[in-house]
Amino acid sequence: MTPEDVGLPSGGRRRTPGLRREELALLAGVGVTWYTWLEQGRPINASGQVLDAVAATLRLTPVEREHLYRLAEATPVRLPRTTDCASEAVFDEIVAALDPLPAVITNTRFDIIRANQAYHDLFHDWHQLPCVHKNLLWCIITEPAAREQLLNYDTEVPYLVGRLRSAYGEHIGDPDWETDLERLQSICPEFAQLWSRHEVAACTPRLRRILNPIAGELHLTVTELAVSAHPDLVLYVETPADDETRAKLQLTRREATAR
Repeated sequence: MTPEDVGLPSGGRRRTPGLRREELALLAGVGVTWYTWLEQGRPINASGQVLDAVAATLRLTPVEREHLYRLAEATPVRLPRTTDCASEAVFDEIVAALDPLPAVITNTRFDIIRANQAYHDLFHDWHQLPCVHKNLLWCIITEPAAREQLLNYDTEVPYLVGRLRSAYGEHIGDPDWETDLERLQSICPEFAQLWSRHEVAACTPRLRRILNPIAGELHLTVTELAVSAHPDLVLYVETPADDETRAKLQLTRREATAR
């Protein structure tokens, strides 16, 4: 959004093409300090009317509006959500039942919780990488080998960072989250730059293009499924997007290539 979009003068040269914080606060009818605290996720008291004004000023999408409300209601310490609906012991059975489709369960920080054999086979080289820990985003964005195999890297990584930003609204102040984010920003300028945009992303099926060292180029549709019994977990299932990929996916199986 530019000053011209909302009827404001450009005011000469700007370090960024968007609106200044002071201009956004003015348009939304709130104080600059209040708006700054909102961006930082500090605990503030705001009515729905004020938040709607901010959302309208920023022309937020529904997912961005939801993220705004989370920021406004965030507190430094959050109690963990608990449930007795399901046991983590069944996760192995669930992902195994989806084989031969690659499937993985991660938390909303993209730490790998469970994966089936089809997933391990498809991304075998990635799992051999010396990532700081087994985290999808960390491996993709910090390891050149993983980057080279993800052909649509330039769209996939901003999407993943946007999903991470969306989830972060519920974890502001969580020591694990804050430590991970600080470390990744310190070792990866690209992530730091993407994170500074404050962009959020809605869950959506998407195409992932992979250059597998054995099977060649594969086109997979990634579907995200919520694990309702564990709100901080997501099940990702990768399905062939075309007949050629469906035929070549079998070549990624390690037991097949070992023969």
